[in-house]
Amino acid sequence: MNWINLLGAYRFGDQLPRVMDEAQNRSIFEQDYDRIIFSTPFRRLQDKTQVIPLPEYDFVHNRLTHSIEVSSVGRTLGKMVGTALIEKYPELKQLSLSHHDFGAIVAAASLAHDIGNPPFGHSGESAISEYFLNGEGAKYQAQLSESEWNDIIRFEGNANGFRILTHAGNGSLGGLRLSYPTLAAFTKYPKQSLPVLPKGRASEKKFGFFQSEKDLFDELALKLDLLQVNHSIGKYYRRHPLAFLVEAADDICYHIIDFEDGLRMQWIDFEWAEKLLLPIAGKAFYRASYDALSLVEEKASYLRAVAINSLIKEMSDIFLQNEEAILAGTFDTSLINLSAHKNEIDQIKAISLQKVYKAKQVLEIEAAGFEVIGGLLNMFLQALQHVCNPNLAKMQYKQAKMAELLPAHLKAPKNAIKESTYLQIISVCEFVAGLTDRHAISLFRKLKGIEMPH
Repeated sequence: MNWINLLGAYRFGDQLPRVMDEAQNRSIFEQDYDRIIFSTPFRRLQDKTQVIPLPEYDFVHNRLTHSIEVSSVGRTLGKMVGTALIEKYPELKQLSLSHHDFGAIVAAASLAHDIGNPPFGHSGESAISEYFLNGEGAKYQAQLSESEWNDIIRFEGNANGFRILTHAGNGSLGGLRLSYPTLAAFTKYPKQSLPVLPKGRASEKKFGFFQSEKDLFDELALKLDLLQVNHSIGKYYRRHPLAFLVEAADDICYHIIDFEDGLRMQWIDFEWAEKLLLPIAGKAFYRASYDALSLVEEKASYLRAVAINSLIKEMSDIFLQNEEAILAGTFDTSLINLSAHKNEIDQIKAISLQKVYKAKQVLEIEAAGFEVIGGLLNMFLQALQHVCNPNLAKMQYKQAKMAELLPAHLKAPKNAIKESTYLQIISVCEFVAGLTDRHAISLFRKLKGIEMPH
């Protein structure tokens, strides 16, 4: 891979990359950022669980605040790496590319990195998969191909995010019409659900697009000249290099900031903050500044800030040390795993898992989320199938009402959806996954008659 091709500013429908113009008020990649931040799916992240569902306290992170913070870290990583790469490859500057473009691509992709996640955190993905694997949705297996079935029973928020960004929830090709480099940097797992590969390479742990978007990703990969891997089941790709920075930004934030939330909730003893964050902070830590703080919350915020600052510098250095191997496709490891502070990071992960992710309040709401998501999938799939198949038994009054609650593009679906059980299922999964935590609970209660609409 080479950087000139990797940064080709295509959008869907373009035959040639768009020309970068230094006189523009906003670069193409900055436009990507703005398109995401003004989109409805991004706005919905304000009421989606990061770790602690339906928090009572305003200092706890949700998916929106987490995504904004990841984007901030990602922008800095991108600019630091971009500065070094433009010095190494002067031809990039001749194309009017600057370190700001690297920062904008990583910031935009980081901003969108959780846009496909369903309600109730990562348990929401499991709830969708479980409905089809062991619930009422199992009846659809005979109607789907093996690859389509694996999309469903291993439902993946990353793949759903790629679908949202390229269709924008209304079925129109192109969606937000983001540039190819931003979409590629967003795609941490540039493969389809099959084949399932042995653990080892960071980009092969999960999958990044459904069968419904496979051709779109193939087009993107061809234009950017991503490295292709041929497998007996099908082809997949090596990551766009900037996806490593998006992943690193996410890793930095969720490791450190979820830990900080646990401290603020007093689920984690503060002594662990000093024990584990001080070594990570290193030279960024100033004792006089720290000792001047009197409140535990202020001390926790300071330690979080200096630890993140230190990790940003370290991750950019690790990326640049391995940049040529990344371009060759021979490097495929999460940057955070190469940190000199891996021992402290692993301890932070273990403590957060036990004290935060497995806290009673979290587990109770996640368990309830299985019922909510499974129930909504069942009701809306039945309704959509009657809309798409008028020859079925006459639609019951209840199903007719459910159909009225479907998004506009499913109330009057295109022929492609009418003729494909797979597209009907994926569309309903996208719709349910797009609900906020509170909307999903409220809708489920109303449709079950547990609560009457106001």
